Amino acid sequence: MKKLFTIIMLLVSMQYAVAQEEIPKISVSFTNVDVARALEMIESKTDYKFYYLDEWLENVKVTGNFQDTQVSLILDDLFKNTVLNFYISDDKKIFLMQNNQIYDSLPDDFFGAQEDQLTDEEAGYEQLKDLGPLFVNSNDGANRGLEVVKIGRENRNNRRRTFTLSGKIVNAKGQPIPDLALIIKGKDIGTSTNASGNYTVELPVGENIIETRGLGIQDSRTKVILYNDGVFNFQLDESVEALDEVVLQANRDRNVEAALTGVTLIEVEKIKNIPLVLGERDILKAAVTLPGITTAGEGAAGFNVRGGRTDQNLILLDNGVIYNPSHFFGIFSAINPFSTGSAEIYKGNIPAEYGGRLSSVFDITTKDGNTEKFAGEASIGPVTSNIVLETPIVKDKSALLVGGRATYSDWILRSLDDEQLNNSTASFFDVVAKYNHTINENNEIKATGYFSRDAFSITSDSIFDYSNRLVSLKWDHKFSEKTTGSLILSNSEYKFGIEFDGESNDDFDLGYKNNETEVKIKMKYLHSDKHKFDYGISSKLYVVDPGDIVPLGAQSDVSSLTIPQERGLESAVFISDSYEVNKKLLIDMGLRFSFYAALGASSQRIYQDNAPLNSGTLVETQEFDKNEVIETYGGPEVRLSARYFIKPDLSIKASLNNAYQYIHTLSNNTTVSPTDTWKLSDINIEPQEAYQASLGLYKNFEGNKYELSVEGYYKQQKNLLDYKVGAQLLLNEAIETEVLQGDGKAYGVEFLLKKSEGKLNGWLGYTYSRSFVKLDSEFNEERVNNGDFFPSNFDKPHDISVVANYKFTRRFSASANFVYQTGRPVTFPIGSFSFNNSEFVFYSDRNKFRIPDYYRLDLSFNMEGNHKIKKFAHSFWSFSIYNVLGRNNPYSVFFVTQDGDIKAFQSSIFSIPVPTITYNFKF
Repeated sequence: MKKLFTIIMLLVSMQYAVAQEEIPKISVSFTNVDVARALEMIESKTDYKFYYLDEWLENVKVTGNFQDTQVSLILDDLFKNTVLNFYISDDKKIFLMQNNQIYDSLPDDFFGAQEDQLTDEEAGYEQLKDLGPLFVNSNDGANRGLEVVKIGRENRNNRRRTFTLSGKIVNAKGQPIPDLALIIKGKDIGTSTNASGNYTVELPVGENIIETRGLGIQDSRTKVILYNDGVFNFQLDESVEALDEVVLQANRDRNVEAALTGVTLIEVEKIKNIPLVLGERDILKAAVTLPGITTAGEGAAGFNVRGGRTDQNLILLDNGVIYNPSHFFGIFSAINPFSTGSAEIYKGNIPAEYGGRLSSVFDITTKDGNTEKFAGEASIGPVTSNIVLETPIVKDKSALLVGGRATYSDWILRSLDDEQLNNSTASFFDVVAKYNHTINENNEIKATGYFSRDAFSITSDSIFDYSNRLVSLKWDHKFSEKTTGSLILSNSEYKFGIEFDGESNDDFDLGYKNNETEVKIKMKYLHSDKHKFDYGISSKLYVVDPGDIVPLGAQSDVSSLTIPQERGLESAVFISDSYEVNKKLLIDMGLRFSFYAALGASSQRIYQDNAPLNSGTLVETQEFDKNEVIETYGGPEVRLSARYFIKPDLSIKASLNNAYQYIHTLSNNTTVSPTDTWKLSDINIEPQEAYQASLGLYKNFEGNKYELSVEGYYKQQKNLLDYKVGAQLLLNEAIETEVLQGDGKAYGVEFLLKKSEGKLNGWLGYTYSRSFVKLDSEFNEERVNNGDFFPSNFDKPHDISVVANYKFTRRFSASANFVYQTGRPVTFPIGSFSFNNSEFVFYSDRNKFRIPDYYRLDLSFNMEGNHKIKKFAHSFWSFSIYNVLGRNNPYSVFFVTQDGDIKAFQSSIFSIPVPTITYNFKF
């Protein structure tokens, strides 16, 4: 049949074009019959003969009632909902075509397009020289052997120049592939997949060669012949060679092409070779090796991004907020690395959809469960063990991912021959579960639950514990080929407790809780190749329980105390447009308007005007009922960035943005502490504000093998919350009398050189940055350092990170990690004096001195299992030494008085080399 069809098609191509005879009219009816049967009925009533391939007509049913109707009109109706076209020759032969058409004459604009008409290439007409100019050609020598996908039905009366192609790209496990580049060969068109693996692109009618490129994914090429809007989903294989890579990036060209400044994508699979403390693969610790992101010290929780405070970072896990993303004071991350797909970090221009924080957004995404088969990954280390399991619920549609991690440090401490350590405890665990379900091509839902808990006791009479809990639900809906949207619901909770049971009669149980609930609608509208809009609305309810304390036991002398609850509502509307002005200039324009209302029930203290806030200036206390508005704040937040191509692999970017933050941390510690509390803006405490400008140069070398970027920034901040000397922050009803609000400024330059391919790969990052605070007032008690700018607690001018990985073979590699940082500022005692027969210490200006500089070298040797296709699990061994040089890096410096003398001491976290062996396996 196929040979006969081909011969007849060739004969048709040689026929001359003449006006066809009048097509006869017939009467015929069909009711849900196979289209092949319908064609037989037409043949029985006419002299026509149909020619086609049987597989074209499989599972096609037709219904129709035609009276005295031309055969051509009957066929138009029968095939209107299919991809079939037909051609009627002069000798009573009817040829069916799949997708495309046969032409018996050249199109009117074949020799030159007229105004408002399609060109030959746009219309999809190509000339087959050895057969004559009568057929659409879907093959050429350079692209033979490619998979050919035909979408839509060619209609010579359709004058649209472009059509929309969309779909989803997954790996062999059915998991979506985010940030995969799709490039249309020879047409300067491209796009990338989103976090769910979905893509949308406008393509010219006719033939398009789609190439895909992504780290860890094999490149592919597919020929798509497009005659209408359509959907094309496909699956790609992972690249085995990429298993050894240590690369932090989205796709090869994103650093040069994207308009946003200060954006980094970290993929967990690509950081497994970085030697980290106690063998833990840690996405947040890997982030600290990148320019512009630091911590206050080794083992410190929280991050300082571009001179910002730790509370100025919005850390999201599947759209839910995590307030303390660390275990054991920052030594371990609270984010399970095996369940995490990627983390996108915004530290320059933050997209308009995000708000509520000034410095950065860590948007961490849990990977989708495997909808194809049961899979998992696990590790065994010296202190922790970890496992993640994935199982399909409905094959190819839904799956469940469950992960858990725990430490056995308590068992280790009890095994040590040290009485003080035997009486100490240190335990933590975290669990995560995610359900993803594809309802149909237009609807997808994802639900995530997460819980982590730490409990530790440094002394025998006190037990500290803290926990994070979040749930989130996301519904993605495709309204049309151009419009998609997401409905997001999330709830997060952070709480801590202290249980003191000593020998005295002041035993107590203290608790604190912070809860927030958010609803968000996010829309995407692909207006054209030049305009891509994101817009939406969000609202978040904060509920803060500042703490309560109750006596522990009947003999306790502690009085019960509960600090009244705080509530606030933060809402926003946002819109952004990615506007391609021309081939060189891309502008990302965003506007967010945020509005905050402090809500009752509450008692608000009113103080005298032009006077310091203290008990002596208190005028009155105002009472507000539940949900009554106490105070409002808000304003516009501009998010503007632009990229200009100097050359195809060289671009310059600039950005300008501002933001509001309505929640603050209360802490007099140098680093983040589990007992830090959060305070909402109210009558006496204003929201924080920040303005940041960035300018950068981005260059790729040798086919994107090397990546170079240099980016500078300047940031101004207002209403930063700081503390008075000797402030009592915990369980204080009049907290505004213990804190100060002032200004801040930060500036710096970030340099990154990255090599993504080859036996030797890795990156070199250097940051020069300064961060200052100014606490000035007309009143002495509210002024620090005479009202001048002074270095912040985390001001570290120089920060160098080198991460390198060398592959000996596909299975064996060695890695190194070197870090150097300027010592952070501290306040030293510079003298003493006697008063009423007592000795007192006189301190320097705040943060006038610095602790010694920090540097550390880590090494590891990594061994992959064999790459056989048929085996139960793929293994990975890592042998690492943390702090090879045994550098006694100071974590903090403190002073004590001994025998009338003031003596300085320093504490360190890891002052000796720490060897680790970790075994991972993936199945």
